[in-house]
Amino acid sequence: MNNSDNLQDNSETDYSKNYSVKVTTRRLVAGAAAGLVLFAFGALIHQSGVWDKMYSAMGGKDDSLASRNNAEDGKARQAMLAARAAQKKDPSAPAPLPPVGHDGYFEPPSEAEIPKGALGEAIKRGRNIFVDTPKYASQYVGNSMACAQCHLDAGRRENSAPMWAAYVQYPKFRSKNNKINTLEERIQGCFTYSMNAQASAAGKAPALGDEVYKDLMTYMYWLADGAPTGENMRGGGYIKVKATEQGYDWKRGQAVYAQNCALCHGADGQGQKDANGKLRFPPLWGPEAYNWGAGMARIDTAAGFIKANMPLGKPYSLTDQEAWDVAAFIDSHERPKDPRQSGTIEEARQKFHADEKSYYGKEVDGQIRGVGVSRGNSATAVASATVR
Repeated sequence: MNNSDNLQDNSETDYSKNYSVKVTTRRLVAGAAAGLVLFAFGALIHQSGVWDKMYSAMGGKDDSLASRNNAEDGKARQAMLAARAAQKKDPSAPAPLPPVGHDGYFEPPSEAEIPKGALGEAIKRGRNIFVDTPKYASQYVGNSMACAQCHLDAGRRENSAPMWAAYVQYPKFRSKNNKINTLEERIQGCFTYSMNAQASAAGKAPALGDEVYKDLMTYMYWLADGAPTGENMRGGGYIKVKATEQGYDWKRGQAVYAQNCALCHGADGQGQKDANGKLRFPPLWGPEAYNWGAGMARIDTAAGFIKANMPLGKPYSLTDQEAWDVAAFIDSHERPKDPRQSGTIEEARQKFHADEKSYYGKEVDGQIRGVGVSRGNSATAVASATVR
C-alpha cells in the first residue's frame, strides 16, 4: 500500500513538473519559434525553386509555373505555333489562336524557346535587367528594387501586372502624366518611381533611346508572343480588392504584417539577403524601397498585389480586410521623396495625390508622411518610421 502510494505521489509530482503552466508555456514558445524557422526555410526554398526541382527529380509532379508552361499549358502554345506554320503553307488555314492555358491565363513562351542569335541575346539581356535591375542597370537604380519584385516570376505571373499583358497595351493614355505614353516612357517612369533613379549614380532614369529600354522591350515583346494587341487581358494587371465596411487601418495592419510578412521582409521592413548578399525579399519602406510617386505606394494597388500574390506561395490566403490593412501598414511608412514635389508637401498632395488612397501628406502616428528618406539618413528615418 505504501509503495503504491509513493508511486502515485511520485507520478503526480512528475506530472506536475512536466505540465506546469510555466513549463507548458516554455514548450509552446519553443514550438512556435521552431515553426517560424521552418516556415522561413520553406519560403526561401519555395522562392528559389529548389523544391520544385527536387520533387520532380524524385518522380513527383512539378507544379511550378514554369513546369506548367512547359507541360500541360504548353499544349496551347504548341497549337498556336503549329497553326502559324500551317498558315504559312496555306493562307486559307485557320488563324492561330492566342495560347491560353487550362486556367484561362495567357501562356508566355518558356525560356527554352528563346531563339538563337542577336534577338535571343537581347531577350536574355532584357530578362537579366528585369530580374536583377540593381546589378544590370546599376547606374540608374537608386534603391534595392528590381522590376521582378512587383512583376513576379520574371514578368510572367498573372495578376502581378505581367509583361505579356503590358506590352500589348501601349501606346496608351495615362492620367498620371496626362498624356499618351509609349512603352519606353512607361518603363522610364518605373525607373523614376519604383527604382528611385534620382538617388542613382546617374541621378535620373535612362534617357529615351537608351539600350536598357531596347533590351527590356525586346524581352517583353518576346513574352507577349501571341497576345492580342490592345486587349485588356485576363490577369493582366493587379486585381481590385473590394472596399470593406471597416475601411483600412495601418494599426490593424501592423498585426497582419507581423504574422504574415515580417518573416520574409523583416520586422523593420528592410527585406532579407542571402549568404551571397543578393536580395531575396525586397524592402517595403525606407530608403531602399519604392518612392512616394510609385504606384505601389497607393494602398489600393498594394492591396491588390498582396491579395493575389502574398504571402509568397500562399496567394488569396489573406481576407480582403487583411489585405487592405497590411497594405495600409506598409504604405504608412516613410520612403524616398516623390520626385515630382517642387513646392510643399501639401501642394504636391493636392496636385498628385488628392484622389489617391495614400498616406502622402497625411499624419501617421504624429508625423506627416512624404518628407522622404534618403540613404544618407536611413538609420534615423527607418527607426522613427518603424517604431510605433
